[in-house]
Amino acid sequence: MSGLEPTFFFKAMENSLTGRPIEEAIWNLAEPTAEAEGVELIHVECIRMKTRWIVRIFLDKAEGITVDDCTRVSHVLGDLLEVHDLPPGPYTLEVSSPGPNRPLFRDCDFVRFCGNPVMLRLDGSLEGRRNLRGTLLEYEAGEAEKALLVEEDGTVHRIPRKAVVKANLAEVAGKAGHAGSPRKGKGKSVIKS
Repeated sequence: MSGLEPTFFFKAMENSLTGRPIEEAIWNLAEPTAEAEGVELIHVECIRMKTRWIVRIFLDKAEGITVDDCTRVSHVLGDLLEVHDLPPGPYTLEVSSPGPNRPLFRDCDFVRFCGNPVMLRLDGSLEGRRNLRGTLLEYEAGEAEKALLVEEDGTVHRIPRKAVVKANLAEVAGKAGHAGSPRKGKGKSVIKS
């Protein structure tokens, strides 16, 4: 062997902290863009498909996200992604609101939505259960272990954060969905709200 690695090993993209350096780089571009447009960036997701990347950006704000909010962020962020060549190669940029069943990703999401109904997908470590629907009472962000206190049918469960595979709000009143149009360019955008 010559010692050369095949080009499909993206060593430059590796990151020991999260293993998701493309998402982190896009987050670092998207967060100030969203803030400048008066919205909150809540999640960045990058999926490598066979011929292109799918880049999903989820935005929120107290009074709800509009198509115009998504369009403004999409235009600015699309230009930034092209300048920084992120992700490498062709991509589709999807900018949307999180919808009525808003996903909860960060510690601040769990704290912010205490008192709301949630749907949790678990790893099976809670009495072998995979799904739980209840009210998020409290989020413990302690140093030893992060945990959610969720009330379900009168029973309060303490669920370690690491046991939560996926978390969503069960319902959020007053948020309506909208559809948008794609952005043209190296990457195309699909705007959802």
